[in-house]
Amino acid sequence: MEDLLNIEVWNGQTIQDLLSVEFLASFIGSVLAAIFILILGFVVGGWVRKRLVRLGDNYSHLDSTLFNFLGNVARYILIAFAILFVLNTFGIQTTSVVAVIGAAGLAIGLALQGTLSNVAAGVMIVFFRPIKIGDFVEVNGQSGTVKEITLNFTELASIGNVQIIIPNSEVWGNTIVNYSTYPTRRAEWTFGVGYDASLKDAEDVIRNAIMSDPRSLAYPEPFLQVNALNDSSVDFLVRVWCDRDEYWQYQADMKRKVKEELDAASITIPFPTRTIVQAAE
Repeated sequence: MEDLLNIEVWNGQTIQDLLSVEFLASFIGSVLAAIFILILGFVVGGWVRKRLVRLGDNYSHLDSTLFNFLGNVARYILIAFAILFVLNTFGIQTTSVVAVIGAAGLAIGLALQGTLSNVAAGVMIVFFRPIKIGDFVEVNGQSGTVKEITLNFTELASIGNVQIIIPNSEVWGNTIVNYSTYPTRRAEWTFGVGYDASLKDAEDVIRNAIMSDPRSLAYPEPFLQVNALNDSSVDFLVRVWCDRDEYWQYQADMKRKVKEELDAASITIPFPTRTIVQAAE
């Protein structure tokens, strides 16, 4: 029985050593220390992430998208170091653990090619910055405001405030339409008037109605010309530049304003009509 108790079972310790009060007290202390270190790693990692994100938000010349990404990376690194430190306190050689993780990482990487491609695409998005947080974009047939760019996915909020999650590989691998890159945008309308209307008067009414709005930019020069001769109308094509943040409301307001000004000038806007001729009996 005594020989059985002297058999080494773990980290050079015999069964008799494992049953001793000193060892149990030391083991419990190590467990509590490990729990404390893990909690500390998560807390510090979260704190560092928040500080980096706040740093990007507080200074306009810094890219908040990049700092949000770096915050996530820093958090994961601190948690990984906390785990390695815990393993080391239990006598596990971290170098061998890293080697095993590296070997397993190759197999896992082959099995999770899609996930790793999302991570690689996320890194490309953050460093080349085709989009950033706050931009209104169209990606892979989805439109919305960029809310977050993580290692695996990009989050959009649609015009109706619906969450849209797109894998980063589909963002980087598709055409990106970014409506927020340039400070100005060109609004475009088509207004039709009747054939009996004076084209000169109609042009003046449309131009004055739009250019009297303070949101209309005089440069680049507005475009207003007859574009089409339809069956029942003469169509004017109008293109005017405005600030990008005012584009949507501006475009809608001008449709109403031009309609009211044409009505006030007694210039008719034609609509399709149908004449029914009854055959004689």
